[in-house]
Amino acid sequence: MTSGLRNERGIEIAIMTTPQDQAQFKSALGDGSQWGIRLDWIEQPSPDGLAQAYLLAEDFLAGAPSAMILGDNLFFGHGLPELMKEADHGKAGGTVFGYHVSDPQRYGVVGFDAEGRVREIIEKPEVPPSNYAVTGLYFLDGTAPARAKSVTPSARGELEITSLLQSYLDDGQLDVCQMGRGYAWLDTGTHASLLDASEFVYTLQKRQGLQTGSPDEIAYHKGWILAAEFAARAQLFGKNEYGQYLQALIKGG
Repeated sequence: MTSGLRNERGIEIAIMTTPQDQAQFKSALGDGSQWGIRLDWIEQPSPDGLAQAYLLAEDFLAGAPSAMILGDNLFFGHGLPELMKEADHGKAGGTVFGYHVSDPQRYGVVGFDAEGRVREIIEKPEVPPSNYAVTGLYFLDGTAPARAKSVTPSARGELEITSLLQSYLDDGQLDVCQMGRGYAWLDTGTHASLLDASEFVYTLQKRQGLQTGSPDEIAYHKGWILAAEFAARAQLFGKNEYGQYLQALIKGG
């Protein structure tokens, strides 16, 4: 999972991994300077729930609001950057996203009252109160670590993210934004869903000829790296398909 914030030092992202996997991620991603950002690394000794991430990242966050995304989640859709910008509004509280799914019992599920207002968020309910699952993308203010300290382990022994979100909801400080049909959310936590995501990305890239989620392309268009640095990244990948894609972006301006 990753948690990010922006301050006077630029974009900072903390990547949380198991101790045994961290070396591989560091080898692949480095310190982020190649993309004009900074990557910090946090170990999660044991999988004790998503709310634990805010406890482990408390020093990194240093009281700042943040966005956290789960590493096995994929989002796609026109207008997604604008939706994220709206969620990153800087006011007190938090924003999460509801997505209509056919199998809500696998997720944290949003319960609505008779007027359609959010009244509860339940983790993996046997009888889901709706088909709207909370996606693995959370925009929370700087009180998240303090709130996480008050979360008690669930029956399955985890600090549930739904309990943390419920504390915001109880205080009237949680917005649940529903993602409509124009968005795709894929949770790749199973072999079948990973295959679905791979086929989805492959189809998009083959049809459009555009990469999905290229960190080099994003960094260049955001102005985090210069044209010369982007060209060096393209040269690094030589003649493989990804390097050719970056070269084509340079030629196309």
